[in-house]
Amino acid sequence: MSRSNFDLRFAVAAGAVVVYDWVLTLGQEIELIWRHTENMPLVSVTDAGCNIMNYTTNGINVVVPAMLGVIMIARLQAMYQGSRNMLIFLVIIFLAVNITGGVIAAIGIKDTVGDARGADTLWHTYVQLCI
Repeated sequence: MSRSNFDLRFAVAAGAVVVYDWVLTLGQEIELIWRHTENMPLVSVTDAGCNIMNYTTNGINVVVPAMLGVIMIARLQAMYQGSRNMLIFLVIIFLAVNITGGVIAAIGIKDTVGDARGADTLWHTYVQLCI
């Protein structure tokens, strides 16, 4: 048995042990961690807190698709044997989609900054969305 086969078998066995352990303890994890809400701290969300959550959400909605788009472009260009025409096409589509997404996120941020609802209303809205 060669060294590479041994390493591969060891990695597969280690992964199987981790998955087996996770499957055996999943019910206990759900019971002890995910359904245990008595000791969870309640955080009051003020106007500033809502703005921070909104900025974060809109930022993530712009950055994550851009990162995934770059990975997709690299993979598709490799599939098309490094075709320059395909790369130009993909970059144009990528820029159009991401610029549109950025403009939509900016409009969303602009509209919520001027929203002057009370902290109590924001807190109830946040709680209703989380439940």
